[in-house]
Amino acid sequence: MEATGTDEVEKLKSKFMSAWHNMKYSWVLKTKTYFRRNSAVFLLGKCYHFKSDEPSELSPDGSCFDIVDKVISGNVEEFRKDFISRIWLTYREDFPQIKESALTTDCGWGCTLRTGQMLLAQGLVLHFLGRAWTWPGALNIENSDSESWTSHTVKKLTASFESSLTGEREPKVLSNGHKEALKRDCDDSEMRDEVYHRKIISWFGDSPPASFGLHQLIEYGKKSGKTAGDWYGPAIVAHILRKAVEEARDPELQGITIYVAQDCTVYSLDVVDRQCSSMGSKKADMKAVIILVPVRLGGERTNMDYLEFVKGILSLEYCVGIIGGKPKQSYYFAGFQDDSLIYMDPHYCQSFVDVSIKDFPLESFHCPSPKKMSFKNMDPSCTIGFYCRNMQDFERISEEITKMLKSSSKEKYPLFTFVKGHSRDYDFASSPLHEENDLFSEDEKKRLKRFSTEEFVLL
Repeated sequence: MEATGTDEVEKLKSKFMSAWHNMKYSWVLKTKTYFRRNSAVFLLGKCYHFKSDEPSELSPDGSCFDIVDKVISGNVEEFRKDFISRIWLTYREDFPQIKESALTTDCGWGCTLRTGQMLLAQGLVLHFLGRAWTWPGALNIENSDSESWTSHTVKKLTASFESSLTGEREPKVLSNGHKEALKRDCDDSEMRDEVYHRKIISWFGDSPPASFGLHQLIEYGKKSGKTAGDWYGPAIVAHILRKAVEEARDPELQGITIYVAQDCTVYSLDVVDRQCSSMGSKKADMKAVIILVPVRLGGERTNMDYLEFVKGILSLEYCVGIIGGKPKQSYYFAGFQDDSLIYMDPHYCQSFVDVSIKDFPLESFHCPSPKKMSFKNMDPSCTIGFYCRNMQDFERISEEITKMLKSSSKEKYPLFTFVKGHSRDYDFASSPLHEENDLFSEDEKKRLKRFSTEEFVLL
């Protein structure tokens, strides 16, 4: 009887906290974001320009403008379509109770797990759909500031999307037979993309069976001493994601894996080992790999010397984003303009969506508006992610990033390094790819314990 009473108190407390955080962060989608008219905007490797010959209304300081409300020109339409197409994972409430707790919401403590989910989701989008993919429904997402969307804007966005389906900039006269064949090809391609779009989101559903849902991530977190309601840092989330992908049983997920850098070092042969690991068949097949690098961009505060490197990373199409934030809040960084980072914010509590039902609503998994923050306000602790489809990709990526690290490093030592060989060749304990009795090796547990004490507290 006493236990039941305690559970009821915990449930009431959970509901109160959920309501408080929903009110606290409800302004997130209502504030406008201003972009400079004459500066390029980068979003996960794609570059957009908002220049216009038409006069536009500037903000009071004369430095920037609201791209949604003021300027409908350049690549604004393409940028919005691309941004909205990224998968957005936020606080949720009223989902199935988390095992060994009374929690039915992650409001107030799950933000870093959510930003980790967003990074992994972008990696899966690259893997199954490619960087050029955009969601057709992005054009129908309502901005919280509804007056920003005029009928003229919607028409322009729709026209832009229709022209992008064929890849043509100008109309071309086609025979009726060619038109029918083209329509069939587009329909088949769109249908395939929509299946994978929904499948990717379903893997992040807030219920125990979902491979990368909150319930599963918390189970893996227990192996490093974390429980539901605890705060998680970017580095420990990287290891949790690795275990979640490693343990996923969906056949579609057997072709991808995650490698987490050790002490800011990526060991090339360890990456190759993960790429060549068995995919459940008798022969070994090449896997795609998401490389996660936990780093610190300074001591107590972010060192501004790292700004150009971070911008360089977000300029790469194979970058899957950065798990980071500012003190006490975690964000998913996906782009930048000048010295400001563009991010998606998980601190918005939405209702549970059952992704197991057919045609579940997709709108709440796509963010209607981008947010910006100054790089100097970023917390130094973060995790950077890259996607490599094959070994050739990894070799090219390691060369490109190494050059970038050398050119951007003003210090004697770069932020992280790529090293040839295995970690065991450098007297580091090498973690086995599959552990039968425990998800984390003793060496990993020590490293995770250190991460959990060094990183900032997230609310």
